Amino acid sequence: MIRTTAFLGLVVSLLSSTAPAHAADEISDGQWFHSFLRTEEAHRITEGAGVTVAVIDTGIDGTHPDLRGSILPGMDLSEEGPGDGRTDKEGHGTAMAGLIAAHGKVKGIAPAAKVLPVRESVWGAGNTTDIVEAIRWATTQRVDVISVSLAEDLDDPDMRAAVADALKADIVIVAGAGNTPDSTVGFPAAIPGVIAVAGVGRDGEHAKISVTGASIVISAPSDDISSTGVSHLWRKGTGTSDATAIVAGAVALVRAKYPDLSGPEVVHRLTSTAIDKGPAGRDAQYGYGVLNVVGALTADLPPHGSPTPSPSDHNDPASNGRSPWLWAIGAIAVVGLLVLFFRSRRRG
Repeated sequence: MIRTTAFLGLVVSLLSSTAPAHAADEISDGQWFHSFLRTEEAHRITEGAGVTVAVIDTGIDGTHPDLRGSILPGMDLSEEGPGDGRTDKEGHGTAMAGLIAAHGKVKGIAPAAKVLPVRESVWGAGNTTDIVEAIRWATTQRVDVISVSLAEDLDDPDMRAAVADALKADIVIVAGAGNTPDSTVGFPAAIPGVIAVAGVGRDGEHAKISVTGASIVISAPSDDISSTGVSHLWRKGTGTSDATAIVAGAVALVRAKYPDLSGPEVVHRLTSTAIDKGPAGRDAQYGYGVLNVVGALTADLPPHGSPTPSPSDHNDPASNGRSPWLWAIGAIAVVGLLVLFFRSRRRG
């Protein structure tokens, strides 16, 4: 079944650093997310070397000066294929790659990571079949991360199966939640196991362009973001596309710092260290909170799956904040008293 999809970035402008002066200033201004996320501090720990991120998008211009050496030969599944994916006419894919691995006038979250382009469409109007094929192909390449800055409006069993296979292969999938006027989280973001990304503005508050929903896992900067563009220029845009690529870059950093962690453990690092916003615990606007890159790289966390209270416990009056160990000790004490009681009756 074929359904249309939408990319999740709104291009505000294309910028050149050669003229006029204010354009160059816009490029620098659009890199505000680095100070917001303290990436300079994170890069003293790791820059993502040894990690490969597949970007399912409109292709990537691997000749852009800020991306040279970072873009691997990939796959072109669009109507202009076959090819290696290192062609981009629309610019969306090149911008997402820049947010992950650029290392020039603009800088990505994981500048030492490699990006594998999977060209799903030419102009950002692909279909479910191509997305599914792109996920499956990226899975066969044994990448570490799959970044999907697009959203499908309806559920699809083939997409769910492709995502399940990727997760089983220990690949972390990051996908955009969607932009308004859409009102629900799109696919593949809404599929369990995928990191569904919402957006925040410069003030750290929920971005108006970002949809909300129970599937949201984490939030990241999405407004007025500058990155690489077509024709060796730069681009400034807004949308959960940008937030998705930023989170994919953060995943690359975590996988580089902790290469032995499983995919779920990597996700656990992001969600456990996220800066909680809105109602306590996970919520429909921010998910578990706003991305905390340095925290994800440095926090001393218990192993994933250890007996610690879940976020839902904090909202459950019955739990009353007690740990599972206290409940176990209490249960043992009660059983002991009952045994003594019944033994005393038998003796009598």
